[in-house]
Amino acid sequence: MNNINSYKHNLQVDLNCDMGEGMNNEAEIMPFISSANIACGFHAGNEYTIKKTIEIALEHGVAIGAHPGYDDPENFGRISQPISVLDLAELINEQIYAFENIATPMGAHIHHVKLHGALYNDCAKDPALSKIFVQTIQAIYPEAYIYGLSESNTIQQAIILGQPYMQEVFADRTYQKDGTLTPRHIQGALIEDIGVASKQALSLVMHKKVHTLQDEIIKLPVDTICIHGDGFHAVDMAKAIYTKLKEQNIEIKYPQ
Repeated sequence: MNNINSYKHNLQVDLNCDMGEGMNNEAEIMPFISSANIACGFHAGNEYTIKKTIEIALEHGVAIGAHPGYDDPENFGRISQPISVLDLAELINEQIYAFENIATPMGAHIHHVKLHGALYNDCAKDPALSKIFVQTIQAIYPEAYIYGLSESNTIQQAIILGQPYMQEVFADRTYQKDGTLTPRHIQGALIEDIGVASKQALSLVMHKKVHTLQDEIIKLPVDTICIHGDGFHAVDMAKAIYTKLKEQNIEIKYPQ
């Protein structure tokens, strides 16, 4: 299944945020986004935060997504771990079913799945891991969107396997010239200046271009923009990016 082509034009984009990770800012951010990626309890979150975040998302008409990661809360799921494809499938299944058991009784539909942190990046780089990730989701939710790093292995496997997908870019992260995100341990990986993040988001939506940390310009397909909910200025950044896009008559909307 290809992506919805009518969704892909410069005047419409999805704005997503990683949530339910203990920041307690969901109610403030939710009015400015269209999709919420909700932590499933392994890298962060618990039954209460999942339920509360779903409630807020439903109130605002925001698309609800599961956000599984490595079972590593001490490092917030941001440290890579050696993992086999079988263990990866089990890791994802456990989190998805736990999330589903909370969401379904609330009348919430799982619209998309986005991996978290190191697991997101590991699958983006590894075709075998990304393939098992997409296959695992496809077996449970064949209509759910895969949110993956733009032009990564995750997206390629979704295309090959016929799973709906969204090419994701980041407003608050810098890029390397190969299109990957700058690792967090490298200086300059995070964009904390709200004006810079807003400018990057607008450039990506309107021109599909971003300046890399090496000061080169690269082009990337864009379906959805991520804002990290655990950022120091997360609420103000979400509001600023939302406002900047709206000023250019860009509709913020999740795919249906």
